[in-house]
Amino acid sequence: MTKNRTTLGGAALAAYIASIAAANITTAHYGLISVSFGLTATAGTYFAGGALFLRNLVQDAFGRPAVIAAILIGALLSALTSPSLALASGCAFLIGELADMTLYTPLRRSGWARAVIPASLLGAVIDTFIFLSLAHFPVTTAGVSGQIVGKTWAVWVPVALVSLARSVRRDPVSRNTLDA
Repeated sequence: MTKNRTTLGGAALAAYIASIAAANITTAHYGLISVSFGLTATAGTYFAGGALFLRNLVQDAFGRPAVIAAILIGALLSALTSPSLALASGCAFLIGELADMTLYTPLRRSGWARAVIPASLLGAVIDTFIFLSLAHFPVTTAGVSGQIVGKTWAVWVPVALVSLARSVRRDPVSRNTLDA
């Protein structure tokens, strides 16, 4: 692994742990919020969605054991604010992220964005139902839909930005043209 890739992986790992803790801290502080069109979500939904995106970067950089260790660290940090949310979150992240990994890993060979989007959506759905149930939030159509919408935006926007950056970074001019 190159130094630049290790640095990016380390930043993704730190951001992943921070997003797990931030999701729980904001949810403990603000509870349910309106996200749009009559939908509600926990206040930490966008952070949780960001975690879904970052999980794949951490797996690519350091492997599955690092992902599981980061979930545990994030849950432990969250326990400082709300032990019950930390337990619900830790269980939801762990089960949701294991499902995400199960889909992401084989799809990764087809391309990064092609793997991240469906795997993160699967993880988001599983995480949502488990977290809302264990944290004693209402599992309603508006609540589940709000969680999925928030997490989807938090995954798709960075995926689109990374994909755009990668396409801009590629040299569109053929090397043979430069030789002429």
